[in-house]
Amino acid sequence: MKRLLPLFLIAALAITAITFRNQWLPQPPGSGNYLGYVESDQILLSPPVAGRLAERPLNRGDTAKAGAMAFRLADAERQAAVDQARAALAAATAQYDNLQRGKRPQEIEVIRAQKQTAEASLTLAQSTLARARSLAASGTAAKAQLDSATATVKQLQAQIEGYDAQLALAQMGAREQEIAAAKAQADAAAAALAQAESRLADLTLTVPRAAQVDDTYFEVGEWVGAGQPIVALQPADGLKLILFIPEAVLARAAPGTRLSFACDSCAAGLSATITHVAQRPEYSPPVIYSETARAKLVYRVEARPDQPSPQLRPGLPVEIAPLP
Repeated sequence: MKRLLPLFLIAALAITAITFRNQWLPQPPGSGNYLGYVESDQILLSPPVAGRLAERPLNRGDTAKAGAMAFRLADAERQAAVDQARAALAAATAQYDNLQRGKRPQEIEVIRAQKQTAEASLTLAQSTLARARSLAASGTAAKAQLDSATATVKQLQAQIEGYDAQLALAQMGAREQEIAAAKAQADAAAAALAQAESRLADLTLTVPRAAQVDDTYFEVGEWVGAGQPIVALQPADGLKLILFIPEAVLARAAPGTRLSFACDSCAAGLSATITHVAQRPEYSPPVIYSETARAKLVYRVEARPDQPSPQLRPGLPVEIAPLP
């Protein structure tokens, strides 16, 4: 009896397969509905770099809004790099602005004051020179006094000309080469800051669009490798129907074709639109496409539901009406 038990099990399985094969195999046109299932375009959020998970506000089952933070890795080191880059940019910008404006107003005022002092001395020296010339003409003063007064006037005139040149240079600013070099340093500092801010932003990921949190894979404090998923999202508009149709009705399954479907827990009157039809069959005969064997060819078809339904979940079996 024990020897016959495996035979009875095999026979029962064979009878069951024969009985229900028409429900699972693709149906010929007009002979019945097609069976399919619900699948989802899952979104896996992972960091581009390795680090320690510092924050993960989302939990399994949560509804996440678009733009909400999904997780953040520890960022103390990269935040310090951003602060350092900002300080370097501020210093380079200040140097560039300073060279463009020239000397500070206080420094220019010092030069002007020195010029005014020299001008006063020149006025006095010119008076002394005039008296020395008058005395030299009358023969009461030595020629040496006249020469000394003349030299003093010339010296003060040259000094005033030097102050004028200093004022012009101070108001002009630095040379073009120095200004260009300072601008290049400021541009390099700005680029370094942008790079540091980008590296810092890599540590924080946000939800790309409204979705439900399907799963989480790391807890706060754990080390996460680069590219390892931390949060799995199930977008509301990411559900699709998967069905397989025979080669005989392939021409009817063009993208854009609407079809009706139902499930055990769904409301009546649901429809979907075909979005993709596979170019290659899922199964082909081992030798040739004969008249009897080509009926075994099935093509994978994807369709998006036309209206949202809370009962539709990944893996749920659905029954699709024959193609129109």
